[in-house]
Amino acid sequence: MFDFAGKTVLVTGGGAGIGRATVEAFAKAGARVAIIEIDPERAADAEAALGDDALVITGDVTQSEVARDAAKTIEDRFGGLDVLVNNVGDFLNLAAPFEQLSEADIHRLYMTNLGHVFGVTHAMLPLLRNNAPGSSIVSVSSVEGFRGIPNCAVYAACKAGITGFTQSLALELGPVGIRVNLIAPETTDTPQVPVSMMVPEENRKHVSTWLPLGRFGQPKDMASGILFLASEHAAWITGTALHIDGGALAAAGWYRDERGVWTNMPIISGNGLNF
Repeated sequence: MFDFAGKTVLVTGGGAGIGRATVEAFAKAGARVAIIEIDPERAADAEAALGDDALVITGDVTQSEVARDAAKTIEDRFGGLDVLVNNVGDFLNLAAPFEQLSEADIHRLYMTNLGHVFGVTHAMLPLLRNNAPGSSIVSVSSVEGFRGIPNCAVYAACKAGITGFTQSLALELGPVGIRVNLIAPETTDTPQVPVSMMVPEENRKHVSTWLPLGRFGQPKDMASGILFLASEHAAWITGTALHIDGGALAAAGWYRDERGVWTNMPIISGNGLNF
């Protein structure tokens, strides 16, 4: 369905979870892939799995020099860039009321979820221009950027910020043929957030009723959406959000009880997770 033969793709955080699934999907579709991964073990594992054709850079994308150095390395090796996937993001286990967060906490959340999107995109834009028209940026946001979430105000604000950045950058880059979009996942079962393991025994019977499509997301669900937005199948799509959320945003707090009856009243205590 997707053909990226001859194309060069960079995925940040490509060593595990959504990033790794995305890298593997692009490679399977014929792309030359590059990864920036902060964890050395995950970077080494990805390099071994993908082979010598892949470029694996170990580094922290929240550091501006890492993005700049990566851009030079990619240009030297590939000459340009066709697709940038800004995948890195994490709530950093900082689920707490806003007033309890320190300045350092807020800064870490900002750099992890929005600041690096600015930095990496800025560093890679000359390479994307080299291969335009037809190049593309896809950022990974979250359903939490489109609704309120208690105790994750900074995380949600950063994800909402990706929407504004995406829409505005799409206007700036449209005339040169660079499309800019995002995906907004609901809870996805990854090594970073192993949600299926976080549900206590007493609540597992409810998992199939929490989302309209009856399950948590998988990395391959997100990878498929990213490939679509980066592909020729989405050639007239820019400045938009693709919600890959199992119907969660449409449900807006409605879910099914054990009898299959729709309700917006609580049927469990707490948030349903060991968190």
